[in-house]
Amino acid sequence: MKTVEQLLQAKGHKVISIAPEKSVFDAMQSMAEYNTGALLVMRDDELVGILTERDFSRKSYLLNKPVKDIQVKEIMTRHVAYVGLNDTNENCMALITELRIRHLPVIDKDKVIGILSIGDLVKDVISEHQFVIEQLERYIYDTPEI
Repeated sequence: MKTVEQLLQAKGHKVISIAPEKSVFDAMQSMAEYNTGALLVMRDDELVGILTERDFSRKSYLLNKPVKDIQVKEIMTRHVAYVGLNDTNENCMALITELRIRHLPVIDKDKVIGILSIGDLVKDVISEHQFVIEQLERYIYDTPEI
C-alpha cells in the first residue's frame, strides 16, 4: 500500500478552501467551479472545519434562510479527521469507512498540504490490484511448460 505522501505526489497538493465568514452560496459556486464535493474551511493557514455537499444538503435547510445569508461556519463540520504523510492508503480507507466521510485533509507540521478523497483512495487500490493481476498473468504465461 502506498503512503499518503506517495498518493499526494501522484495527485498533487492543490487545496481548495474557503473562509468561515463566506456565504454558503459562494462555497457551492467554488465546489461547482472546481468539481469537488468538499472545501476546507481555513482562517489564514489554520484548518477550522470542512464543508461538504452533505453538510449543505443536511444542515442549510434547517436554518430556514437563503443560502446567500448563511455563513459557511454555520453549517461546516468543525471536528475534522485528518491524516499525515506516513499514513497508508489502508489507514485512510479504514478511517473513511469508520467515520463515514469522503474527504481527508493531509496535515504535516501543523500545515494543510493536501486533501484526499475516497475516489483517490479507491483509484489507488484498483491500480494496485491491476498491477498484481498483470504480474500474475505474466508469471502464468511466461512459465515454460514442462
